[in-house]
Amino acid sequence: MSSSVAAHYTHGTLVQAIERGIEALGKTTDAIGIDDLAPIDEFHIGGRAASIAFLDQLDLDASTHVLDVGCGIGGAARFSADRYGARVTGIDLTDEYVTTGRVLCAWTGLDDRIDLTQGSATDMPFADATFDCAYMMHVGMNIPDKTALCADVARVLKPGGRFGIYDVMRTGDDALTYPVPWAATDDTSAVAAPEDYRACLTAAGFVLEAERDRHDFALEFFEQLKAKASSAGGPPPLGLHVLMGDTAPLKVKNMLENISAGRISPVEIIARKPHDQ
Repeated sequence: MSSSVAAHYTHGTLVQAIERGIEALGKTTDAIGIDDLAPIDEFHIGGRAASIAFLDQLDLDASTHVLDVGCGIGGAARFSADRYGARVTGIDLTDEYVTTGRVLCAWTGLDDRIDLTQGSATDMPFADATFDCAYMMHVGMNIPDKTALCADVARVLKPGGRFGIYDVMRTGDDALTYPVPWAATDDTSAVAAPEDYRACLTAAGFVLEAERDRHDFALEFFEQLKAKASSAGGPPPLGLHVLMGDTAPLKVKNMLENISAGRISPVEIIARKPHDQ
């Protein structure tokens, strides 16, 4: 499944596509910041507002070395480095996302605080007890073995470290409508229920601290998204359609339908590795 997931996200000429979007905004790559890249960096439901609401719970600061699991093109890593001053290490399965992320970190002047690595989130090339904190945003939907995921995150976290999850999770039994942003078919989708996440976290030794279903927030976000697109007469030069390709409108439409029907919902879970582990 790993190769299929990487293929799903691979664009081919992503850096060039982003550069064209930046130029269409009347900007240059040597004079952009994270706010300029936000429309493409926030590849999760709720955009920047969701990032703030989620990451603020992790108490990140300049002393924190944080692991970004499934970092994509590094949007959350750049936001964490810029807003909180954190040092961030990211890992992602898709090689093009990692190489693109490194370019964007250099463009924004944040490459001295961010290191992006290609690899699997269930077998990470990091030493035990390396990180103060870890998070992942809309990643678990592509990882079938969440037991191995949680175990490896627990391994690389220092005792007392938090693990924050913001994923699309199963909240109903009906079949999902595809394609969606993370998968073209059910074969590459690994959406699980909150109780499955809780069980895997507990099995890895984590203690659960908080959980929040963001269903209503998601519906409001998509309403705002539709209103903006309608008033603008089409997508902006730089946005998630650059990552998702020509099927972006259908993927977003299907995701909204699945959420509205109660099949899925974005859910936050915050857990902590005990100090005695």
